[in-house]
Amino acid sequence: MTLKLAVPSKGRLMEKTFAWFGERGIRMERTGSEREYAAAVEGAPVEMVLLSAGEIPRELAAGRVHLGVTGSDMVRERLPAWEGRVTEIERLGFGHADLVIAVPRFWVDVETLDDLDAAAWDFRRRHGHRLRIATKYHRLVREFLKESGVADYRLVDSQGATEGTVKAMTAEAIADITSTGETLRANHLKVLRDGVVHRSQATLFRSLNADWDDAAREALHRLEARIGTRR
Repeated sequence: MTLKLAVPSKGRLMEKTFAWFGERGIRMERTGSEREYAAAVEGAPVEMVLLSAGEIPRELAAGRVHLGVTGSDMVRERLPAWEGRVTEIERLGFGHADLVIAVPRFWVDVETLDDLDAAAWDFRRRHGHRLRIATKYHRLVREFLKESGVADYRLVDSQGATEGTVKAMTAEAIADITSTGETLRANHLKVLRDGVVHRSQATLFRSLNADWDDAAREALHRLEARIGTRR
């Protein structure tokens, strides 16, 4: 069986993934037009599949690819009980971004999750409905806030620019991915001191549900020996 490796199909994640493998003697390139999603690999016994970063967790969980490179936030958000469906082979050292809880800068008395919990209780008492937190990461944020003891809030889905929801008055706070914090500051938001939900980076994952026959296992061993991840 051919060992299938899913790689992000465009942008800096694709470029940096190609570069990471290239530094280890495995040449990857996109072939054909931008719409063909065709790719070639030299130096490793793998077939590369180009997919969007958001699709890769699903394909790993379904066992349709053996390996995949995507953000650790994507796997944790999109796969319930992800540890039983995929396992990390290697964190690749790029694609760093933090999923954070942020509130309006003028909330001078809200600096921590405990403060947010108190503010949410007071908000519900005064307004008769729960404080809204806009996010695309419902699973991760809900689990994080539950573990942190924050109640009296509700998550609202954000499909656009999450940072703009507070200004648009469709939410009172947000939970979103940030690399530099510049967009948060531009929208007059601040990150809670203990409000980092997850520190994400590009990671090479292995599917636990793929068909790992002898040929696939041998191909994986050869690949891991080449890239230096074989333990």
